[in-house]
Parts: sequence; C-alpha cells; structure tokens
Amino acid sequence: MMKRAFDLFLAGFAVMIFAIPGLMLVVLVKLTSRGPILYWSDRVGRNNVIFKMPKFRSMRVGTPAVATHLLPDPHTYLTPVGSFLRKSSLDELPQLWSIIKGDMSFVGPRPALFNQHDLIALRTQSGVHELVPGLTGWAQINGRDELPISKKVALDVEYLQRRSVLLDIKIIFMTAMRVIMRSGVAH
Repeated sequence: MMKRAFDLFLAGFAVMIFAIPGLMLVVLVKLTSRGPILYWSDRVGRNNVIFKMPKFRSMRVGTPAVATHLLPDPHTYLTPVGSFLRKSSLDELPQLWSIIKGDMSFVGPRPALFNQHDLIALRTQSGVHELVPGLTGWAQINGRDELPISKKVALDVEYLQRRSVLLDIKIIFMTAMRVIMRSGVAH
C-alpha cells in the first residue's frame, strides 16, 4: 500500500515537471516521422497478465516487435529523433500513465515483451512474476540489455527478496545518475 502511494505521489510530481517537455516531444515525434506519436507495446505485467505499455515512438512504423538488441541493425529502424529519445530515456515518459493506472510501478522488474518466453518462464519459476513491473529496476541499473536472461532474473530475484522503500529510492537515484551519464542506455 505504501509503495502504491509512493508511486502515485512521484508520478503526479513527474507529470507536473515533464508536462511542457512532454508536449514538446509530442510535436517533435509527429514532425519527424509518419505514424502515431505513441507506440503501445504488449508487455507482461504482474502475474503474467498482458497490458499495453506506452512509449514515445522511436522506431519506424513496421519495425518487428522484438527486443531492440535482437534486431539485425537497430539503427536502421530508428526515427530521426529516435536515438535522442532512447539515449535520454525520454521515450519512457508515457509510462507514467501505466504507473498511475497501476499496471506498473516506478521500481520493479522491467516488463517483458509478450514474446520473451524464456524470460517469462524463468521469472514465473522464481516467483518474480508476482511483482508489479517497473519503469526501472535492480537489473536495469546493473546491466540492462547487456545482461544474459539468467543474470537478469537472478537480479530480479534479489530485488524480490530485498525490496523496501529505501532500496526503491536507491534504485531511482541510481537510475537518474545512469540516465544523466547515459550509461547502459539503448541507442
């Protein structure tokens, strides 16, 4: 209950801070590529329930729905502002909606794509599927997409066992530092 209140408070604060920059990004995405402003991705939520997760669209319309690191040449799929959105992590801003709605939390395991069956199976086997997925998480700040799935799940399990408000605050702070320094951010 306290985690949900923390999420709602922080999301409300973030919406106020990012309202104007968010509107500027809406215009930027619309002016630089055809297609919708938001990309709604089918993601795996708590207890393996599928939900729609929004992001500012950074990839061209028609890009295969797979993890970016699995694309043959991801740069060829980026929109003119896609690289900037990803490096700055501003493509993630619409996920504040998912946090307000309750599909996501600020901190938890990153929601798997609906077709990442190996990741979903390992998380289910280890009980991680019972957590609300997060905008950021312990695995995110310890390697992100560079991690093999088994290591990612091991970090998710570690978070499951150690979770607390203080750990969430630490993860949020470390995420902010990584975004500012652009370390481990997808291109």
